[in-house]
Amino acid sequence: MQLKSLRAFAAATVLAAAASCSGSKEASPGAPPANAKRVDESKAGNVAGRVTIEGTVPANPPIKLEADPYCASQNPNGARFENFVVDNGGLENVFVYVKDGLGDYGFDVPTEPVKLDQHGCQYRPHVLGVRVGQKLVILNSDDTLHNVHAMGKANGEWNKGQALKNVSDQKVFKSREVMLPFMCNVHTWMHAYVGVMDHPYFAVTHDGGQFELKNLPAGTYTIDAWHERLGTQTQSVTLGEKESKEVTFTFKAPAAGAN
Repeated sequence: MQLKSLRAFAAATVLAAAASCSGSKEASPGAPPANAKRVDESKAGNVAGRVTIEGTVPANPPIKLEADPYCASQNPNGARFENFVVDNGGLENVFVYVKDGLGDYGFDVPTEPVKLDQHGCQYRPHVLGVRVGQKLVILNSDDTLHNVHAMGKANGEWNKGQALKNVSDQKVFKSREVMLPFMCNVHTWMHAYVGVMDHPYFAVTHDGGQFELKNLPAGTYTIDAWHERLGTQTQSVTLGEKESKEVTFTFKAPAAGAN
């Protein structure tokens, strides 16, 4: 009887521990708290605008592809760094986002993943955003070895080789971080920048430096515009219910030789 009692006690202890573990499951990264405020889109507004650059923009230096025959073959006309991408005076690859002002609002994490591709021995896109808790799929579309190296601070470093074409890996970031740089240790010219956000109000400039932040609730916000070479500019915007406002950020081109 004593042995049976011990066995029963042990079994009960294991079951209790298992139940405790299952009941204490951590919330997914980025998931809003149960009491978070929700945006009423029928009363929300928009902030849109453009990022421009003044002055003489330095030419992007050429990438030296000769050391890798495959990469050279994928770029028969050569390739250049993307330090400055300008379209009709508008500055591309600028990450624009709401830095603060959202208070107690909470936002569901998107189920659709974001993709970062390695194609033609360059990262595509060069600048992108992803939500905390959202899947980032890193794909190798090249028929050569790449090494994905995420050099985060808040999210730590992550280093993974991708030796074959169409190999992909997934990464989920747990903390907000602007910006998180990626590189390839095999092809050191390959760089990308990822903004990891805990809300949906961010954009990367396109089509002549344009951006839009949709469905913002009424409030006063700090909006930042980040560029890899020119740093960050900041503006404050107060938005009423159903109000739309335009914002322009203007960067100055660096002095000659500062590229």
